[in-house]
Amino acid sequence: MSDPVAVAATSAEILFILAGLVLLWRFELRPDVRRDRPAAPLRPWDSPVHEFLLFIFIVLFGAMTASFLGGDFSRRLQLVGNEVTVFNGAMAQLGMLGGIAAFRYGVSREMPSDTPARVGVFASGVATFLISLPLLTATSVIWQALLELLGLPAEQQDLIGMFANVESPTLLVIMIILAIGTAPVTEELVFRAGLFRYFRTRMPRWLALTAPALLFAVLHVNWQTLEGLASVGPLVMLAIIFSLAYERTGRIGTSMVAHGLFNLNTIMLIFSGVGI
Repeated sequence: MSDPVAVAATSAEILFILAGLVLLWRFELRPDVRRDRPAAPLRPWDSPVHEFLLFIFIVLFGAMTASFLGGDFSRRLQLVGNEVTVFNGAMAQLGMLGGIAAFRYGVSREMPSDTPARVGVFASGVATFLISLPLLTATSVIWQALLELLGLPAEQQDLIGMFANVESPTLLVIMIILAIGTAPVTEELVFRAGLFRYFRTRMPRWLALTAPALLFAVLHVNWQTLEGLASVGPLVMLAIIFSLAYERTGRIGTSMVAHGLFNLNTIMLIFSGVGI
């Protein structure tokens, strides 16, 4: 990309971070806000343990079944390289969504469940995205320093490299749709509306926030090559922010919008030549 594009993208990112700092102070850090904050509207997931375990099983079964079918279809379609990765990833996401739908409408109507909106989903999602940026920037700097101190690799995620090097316009469109549409919906339903919502009333709050966040982050790492290890710290922070936003608003759509915007912002930075 040309330098003007990179400069414009960098300038926009700085403005986003500054806006995030303003919102962070206004809605989270001001003493009067912290003192007068109302109780979280998110309703607990009052289901027995066996029902929660059934939810996990159905979601995993859906993902694995769809991935298996995707591998077979990719061979029949003679897909190669990144095409296979994207196709199988899409199938796994769709399988997880199918599992969530099967649980929601066939087993329990307790998940996911939103509360009446006190604020619009889009507005709260945008605010959550902006608030996350300064926190993620600080976390990324600290995490990178820690990795260097420990002598660990700081490679990008596989998918980040795929976005940067993709040549097929069709494949690129599919990857963008998955990143800003399918993945945010699926991952928020599983990690926030599923794991976090169930854990928050059954274990210490700090653990309910961090356990799903750690799982969310480590699943983005290729543990054979350690590619994506540099993203673990920031992704843990991001997941915690999404959980807090879901808890504060009671609307899973808030974290879905924020997640989609975060992925879109990452894609724009990659193609602007700024990097992440």
